[in-house]
Amino acid sequence: MGKPLPLELRRRVVAYVDEGHGHREAARHFRVSPRFVNNLINLRRQTGSLEACRQGHVGGGKLEPYAEFVRLRLAETGELTLDDALNWRGVG
Repeated sequence: MGKPLPLELRRRVVAYVDEGHGHREAARHFRVSPRFVNNLINLRRQTGSLEACRQGHVGGGKLEPYAEFVRLRLAETGELTLDDALNWRGVG
C-alpha cells in the first residue's frame, strides 16, 4: 500500500481549485491523478480536513490471531517453518 501524499501538497491542490481552476487542470498542474483531486475535494467537504485517512486494518493485522503462537514457537526453537504453522492449524 502506498503512502499518502504530503499534507502540504494536499493544501496546495485544494487552494489551486479554490482559485477557480478545474479538477483536471489541477491534476495536470500538480502531476497527480484527477481522481486524487476529486477525492481530496470530497474529503474536505465531508470532514473539513485534508488529513489522510488511516490505512490498513484497524485493530491489528490479518495475522493477529496467530501472534501468540508465533511468539511462543520462536521463543522455544528460534525458528518457525511453514510445516510447523500448518500442523498447528490442523491443516498438515
